[in-house]
Amino acid sequence: MLHRLVGDLMTTAVVSVRRDAVFKDIAEHLMEHDITAVPVVDDQGRPIGVVSDADLLRKQESQADPGGHLAAAHLLPTERAKAHALTAEGLMTSPAVTAQPQWSVVEAARAMAHHHVKRLPVVDDVGRLVGIVSRGDLLRVFLRRDISIQEEITTDVLTRSLGLRPGTVTVGVADGRVTLSGTVPQESLIPIAVRLSESVDGVVDVTNHLRAGSETTAGASGR
Repeated sequence: MLHRLVGDLMTTAVVSVRRDAVFKDIAEHLMEHDITAVPVVDDQGRPIGVVSDADLLRKQESQADPGGHLAAAHLLPTERAKAHALTAEGLMTSPAVTAQPQWSVVEAARAMAHHHVKRLPVVDDVGRLVGIVSRGDLLRVFLRRDISIQEEITTDVLTRSLGLRPGTVTVGVADGRVTLSGTVPQESLIPIAVRLSESVDGVVDVTNHLRAGSETTAGASGR
């Protein structure tokens, strides 16, 4: 049972800019490609930062209200510096928080949450940009078909991982919500079956109707 990998979900046609890219060119890149951020790369193609639409909007945010209805925005020194920056080097948030293609969706999601970012440039073994993965990309695992989720839980969780005989547990899946019904040989297997089912990509919720009974595992029964 394996989580989907960043390399399977990332966008490989990445729009990036160099550190000397000017404000207007960056804005045009965002608009032309309908994206909200671009990685900034060095001469070797290694990400050194990210410029987002929020970074560009600091310039608007810092300006006085022509009508005099709003007080001046209170910006931190770093935000004020971005508001006056003219190139990617001054606008970008750095260093870039990156991911690797072999990361699981869990690793990527935790990195985004920990660093409070919405996307991660993806780099190869020598640090060169090979893709970008966003929150939206990670959410694609929840678009898996119910039948695919059902098959993975039945085959990988119940049969291979727990060694249960086929048919002893029924797996129902509707809109990513899983229901486990049937018998397992030991009470202690119930929370394990639930936890492993919850960890399957695309699962939204697990309802447990399992009970301990006299059924045995395939290995114990000798069949």
